[in-house]
Amino acid sequence: MVQDLEKAKAKSRQVLDFIAKPQLNEDERKTVIGESVQYWADHVNAGFLQYRKSVSTDYTAVEWSDEGSTFRDINGKEFIDMLGGYGVYNVGHRHPKVLKAVKEQLDKQAIHSQELIDPLRTYLAHLVSLITPGDLKYSFFSNSGTESVEGCLKMAMLATGRRHFIGTIGAFHGKSLGSLGGTSKAVFREPFLPLLNWSHVPFGDLDALETIFKCCDFSGDRIAAFVVEPLQGEGGINVAPPGYLAGARALCDKYGAMLVFDEIQCGMGRTGKMFYCEYDGVTPDLMALGKAFGGGVMPIGAVVGTEKTWAKYIENPFLHTTTFGGNPLSCAAAIATISVLLEEELPRQAKEKGDYMIPRMNELVKKYPDVMKEIRGVGLMLGMEFTGNDTGYAVAKNLFSRNILISGTYINSKCLRVEPPLTISYEQIDVFLKALEESVKEVSKLATAAK
Repeated sequence: MVQDLEKAKAKSRQVLDFIAKPQLNEDERKTVIGESVQYWADHVNAGFLQYRKSVSTDYTAVEWSDEGSTFRDINGKEFIDMLGGYGVYNVGHRHPKVLKAVKEQLDKQAIHSQELIDPLRTYLAHLVSLITPGDLKYSFFSNSGTESVEGCLKMAMLATGRRHFIGTIGAFHGKSLGSLGGTSKAVFREPFLPLLNWSHVPFGDLDALETIFKCCDFSGDRIAAFVVEPLQGEGGINVAPPGYLAGARALCDKYGAMLVFDEIQCGMGRTGKMFYCEYDGVTPDLMALGKAFGGGVMPIGAVVGTEKTWAKYIENPFLHTTTFGGNPLSCAAAIATISVLLEEELPRQAKEKGDYMIPRMNELVKKYPDVMKEIRGVGLMLGMEFTGNDTGYAVAKNLFSRNILISGTYINSKCLRVEPPLTISYEQIDVFLKALEESVKEVSKLATAAK
């Protein structure tokens, strides 16, 4: 496209006018819908559109506003959010307390100077030390989950002097080059090989993990860290078997490696505890946070570590820095998010609501075995395994037509995740469960007719 600054000036004014209006008229809505699809194809990535349920039917949904456990498209149609932004909206969409903190901070300062002491970063780091288990003490604030994993890898290298990492099959740690090494699916990794030195073992298999440790110790290519999601998200909502995390802790201690927990998706109250590792009473050396950490309002992640993992970093704090990580707006959002999670007892709510849903979802597994295979997970991090990729997608598309947003997992496309805001009401849960049964019934009927 040829540079055209006058055209850019006029278009930016038009878009700012759209943003400023609480409601658009019919012509404006049609303009936004048409241009959004056109510009996505022309300037973002046309390949994405074939995967979007929002353009897979005759009705094109363009999201426009949200609150609580719902969002509305530009035409005012309301959807119940059972996806939760892949684990972002733990405290709901635009929680008033989080919005208030961000707006009030914005009235004072948006981005820190990079030179003076920025107080919200220090307060947030102190709060994180209070809500995390064991001797986790220090925090470095990033802009996203994958950046948090990158920070954990660097801290593990500094603490051990080693460069070899172990990940698990089914793991997803992000797509930046360091964390991509730990992500296990070939389709994401192969185009960018070689990556950092990673080995992968089956999730939940302590014997396999010990074998890797033994072999690498013998050969001299010793392990810097074992990086694991205590509850795998993109792998298909796979729960660590009893004793697995404790066994991994013991092996890391035995072989001098760091234990890194990726709680980016399963942390911040989603599973019924503030962090999933609390179920097993295991504390890692390093923990990666992201997604829900900013309350669904601001992007922020965290690298959380013990004194041992921070020692070399304290000697030279310029080894790992960021321009925007830990900015005042994001820290205000994270502080308010922690307050909301604790004040409203959202971890407890997540467990109770999950316990309410699981038996009803299991009834559908028994009733429609040709469509549904299994329900997995804890709290409001649940996975519905279907009999095939096409079956799962058909159910998701059917739910979308019933104003329910849901989506699959990256590594296991047969699994649809159920990760609504922890604030979701029981009435909304009942609406989802009814729509789910109707959708599964319809897909089952179509599958039977096709035979």
